[in-house]
Amino acid sequence: MIQVGTSGFSYKDWIGPFYPPGTQQRAMLEYYATRFDLVELDYTYYTMPVRRTIESLCSRTPDGFTFCVKAHRSMTHEISTDQEEVRKAFSTFMEALEPMVQAGKLGCVLVQFPWSFKPTGENAAYVARLRELLPEVEVTVEFRNIQWVHERTFALLREEGLGFCCVDEPRLRGLFPPLAVATSRLAYVRFHGRNAAKWWKHEQAWERYDYLYTVEELSEWVPRVRKLASETDRTLVLFNNCHAGQAATNAEMMRQLLDA
Repeated sequence: MIQVGTSGFSYKDWIGPFYPPGTQQRAMLEYYATRFDLVELDYTYYTMPVRRTIESLCSRTPDGFTFCVKAHRSMTHEISTDQEEVRKAFSTFMEALEPMVQAGKLGCVLVQFPWSFKPTGENAAYVARLRELLPEVEVTVEFRNIQWVHERTFALLREEGLGFCCVDEPRLRGLFPPLAVATSRLAYVRFHGRNAAKWWKHEQAWERYDYLYTVEELSEWVPRVRKLASETDRTLVLFNNCHAGQAATNAEMMRQLLDA
């Protein structure tokens, strides 16, 4: 099964390009769910999720809708040296997601590490612990540093039952190439855009992801996505080039290409 969606849905600059004029922010999710059956929640990286918000998100979406939830920064970017604090962060995160798990709407937890997270022995051990810290849910790991591109990495993920996040991003030194690798029952692909000029040099964070893929560029991924789908139970394709509704436009394009 292949599902296609976007990284986030609540953007004011999507009104017009995606949402009908006059759409209120509180009505965005319901409309989004009429167009896509998959979304990635990224606000959970900045703010630790709470149960009542997760319950609300689930109640406002139909059966069969899937959420992928990005791990909080205390789990990836600001990791405590106190192991009890680490366990507490993961526990608090998963307690909030419990209604989503019970509703059968959690696709996976996306654990995205920063470029500075390199393949040291300590960091590899932390990755291995994710299965213990996030039991009984699908977990997908996104690395940013190209030093993780190694068979040892894929072997580690397979051994622990963790998914590998395939990415499309600018072809810049040090960034990940467009690999299509499955290491668990769930495959995950994130499209970040190819705005090489703004990737490292930008004033606002959204500038990095200001990019609209062409049909030709997305077509490169069609056989890769189909290959991933043939090797897994479920393949999730997310577009993170969210500025001005470009992610929704490209998600529609990708779905059409896959259907064709």
